[in-house]
Amino acid sequence: MTLERPAPIETNPLRLTDKPKPVPAPGEICVRVRACGVCRTDLHVAEGDLAPKHRGIVPGHEIVGTVEQSGPGSERFATGTRVGIAWLRYTDGTCEYCRSGRENLCPNALFTGWDRDGGYAEYAVVREDFAYRLPDAIDDEHAAPLLCAGIIGFRAIKRAGVVPGATVGLYGFGGSAHLALQVLRHWNCRVFVMSRGGVHRDLASELGADWIGDASEAPPAPLDAAILFAPAGELVPAVMSALGRGGVLAIAGIHLTQIPPLDYAAHLFDEREIRSVTANTRADGEEFLAIAGAIPIKSATVGMRLEDANGALNMLKHDELRGAAVLHV
Repeated sequence: MTLERPAPIETNPLRLTDKPKPVPAPGEICVRVRACGVCRTDLHVAEGDLAPKHRGIVPGHEIVGTVEQSGPGSERFATGTRVGIAWLRYTDGTCEYCRSGRENLCPNALFTGWDRDGGYAEYAVVREDFAYRLPDAIDDEHAAPLLCAGIIGFRAIKRAGVVPGATVGLYGFGGSAHLALQVLRHWNCRVFVMSRGGVHRDLASELGADWIGDASEAPPAPLDAAILFAPAGELVPAVMSALGRGGVLAIAGIHLTQIPPLDYAAHLFDEREIRSVTANTRADGEEFLAIAGAIPIKSATVGMRLEDANGALNMLKHDELRGAAVLHV
């Protein structure tokens, strides 16, 4: 499924296309895709919030498949090994950020489904050192959302400074937040969910949220940390008002609408902080997948066909998904 030019997802801008099977270069593997999760970032690419880097790009960066072919010098995975491909697909390894363990900030980073073709296809290639081993306890469909929604949610948890037993607010409850909630419950955190959607509230309740309300409501107690998953900048003042002293808001999305003016005394004083989340490191991915397998995390998914990618993104845009859509290839 390729994107020739961005357009509202309601116009079905992705087209089913034949492309040559990719050949892995030295150090790369070619993966036969079995499933690919549908992420809000794919929607931002399809609609042009993130301008595509190439015409005819194949979106998708929550890829689960098996190694079909290894390029010269690739020895990490045997043929047939089940692996995952995520958003971060290349860093230069030499810049100051890579050398200091912050490869997610590498200025020369490349991303799956944006800089290079992704997983809305039968095959995908990636450098072998950017592929992940997946927990055996989690099947293909339920493993796919872990590779972005899960990893980014975990990165947001870390950026928010969450410690076991903390009181945490999740604003927006979809593909990423429902996975983050399970990590937080595993850490014995008290979790308040702010969501406007009935289907999302039902899922939050099933997964053990301690309180569920609207973003405009004050939660039952001040928050030690909050994560904003909804791409809605207008929610930031309400989140900051809900934070306790020293509380941290982590904004998990790659795109956010305009943030209204903040009042210093009401929103930022008492050392409240706002932090962004930019991609993830491979260490984040490895740490999260180990936790996911240990819990084990249960992804709420809706299985769909590859050719239904436009419909899946449309449902995502209009909050009609209970969890995350996953395309079966």
